[in-house]
Amino acid sequence: MDENIKHAHLPAGPGHETSDVNVWAIGKFGIALTLVTLFSVALLIGVFRYFQSREDRSAKAVDPVALFPSPQLVPNEPKRLGEVRASEDQVLNGYGWVDRQKGVVRIPIDQAMDLLVKRGLPVRQAAKPAEEGGK
Repeated sequence: MDENIKHAHLPAGPGHETSDVNVWAIGKFGIALTLVTLFSVALLIGVFRYFQSREDRSAKAVDPVALFPSPQLVPNEPKRLGEVRASEDQVLNGYGWVDRQKGVVRIPIDQAMDLLVKRGLPVRQAAKPAEEGGK
């Protein structure tokens, strides 16, 4: 039965590549890549200088506040944030009218929490269990 099985024949030559890498082809590719890169850099510098020469020098003096509509960036953000927090603290910790005609006032939050603890929250009445019908 061994005569019916085909065995792979090993090559008669050496078991490795016998030719070297084509150094000239790699060198030509490196030279071409270098030339294309240098050409691209020169082209970019030329385009940049062209646009720089056409730039309108008076456009740099434009006031962005006058040019752009609202909303605008806050020029001094830390100061503005301090003002906002101070006004919020005054609302939370001060007295004031919410609706003067209805007699609704605003009290400090600490005092409001104490009143809520003393008075309690309104509680809903428990639902009566359903009567079993049919018996």
